[in-house]
Amino acid sequence: MERIERDFFARDKEDQQAFLTQTWCNQCMEADLGMVEPSEYEVNGVVFVEGKCARCGEPIVTEIADDSTDGDWDDGE
Repeated sequence: MERIERDFFARDKEDQQAFLTQTWCNQCMEADLGMVEPSEYEVNGVVFVEGKCARCGEPIVTEIADDSTDGDWDDGE
């Protein structure tokens, strides 16, 4: 599993804002608290944005859905 660093700030401002505000913190157990210190990377073809919860500082990770497969679920049937 090779981690390939990507440039989060190369995304357009609207996308950046969405990723930084639409978050889930497992520590606070609350949505949309915000993310600070974002970094973007890819592992096995999956892109992630990782940062810290703006409230508690715990790490939070968001997997970025691929538009071509978004909404397609493999339920094993």
